[in-house]
Amino acid sequence: MESEEIDPGRGLEREITLMARHTTLVTKRWLEQQALDRSAYLLLSRLEIGEPMTLKELADSFGLDVSTINRQTAALVRQGLAERIPDPHGGTARKLRPTDGGLRALRSDRQHNVDGINSLVADWDEKDRRDLVTLLRRLNEQIEDRQGLSWPRD
Repeated sequence: MESEEIDPGRGLEREITLMARHTTLVTKRWLEQQALDRSAYLLLSRLEIGEPMTLKELADSFGLDVSTINRQTAALVRQGLAERIPDPHGGTARKLRPTDGGLRALRSDRQHNVDGINSLVADWDEKDRRDLVTLLRRLNEQIEDRQGLSWPRD
């Protein structure tokens, strides 16, 4: 069947499913070169964007239970990738922020990911790369709107 004949919804579903599969395979292959596991990478990415956050704020931003975020952030703290601090605005709940080491690990892993993606699309023209970014962002923002969970972008 030619691509023009494929229903766009079905085509998107297939390609998104395959992208998730490929991302998982690439992540497994690159894991030995990465300092962070997937949850640490996502949590540190979120903490890097803004001010320190409470467990509840992090749980809300990911749409997860506080207990799940508590386990994940406890691992970050044990590894020295994040630290608990008093609320800078005087609140009673402690907040989490990335440590310098956590930010270094995140930025190193991110650069590794960017380099890998750039190598995949190296022969694409600039317009196609920018169009893909624009369309993926639009899709992600629509998902975020539907879920009521926006992801801040730097």
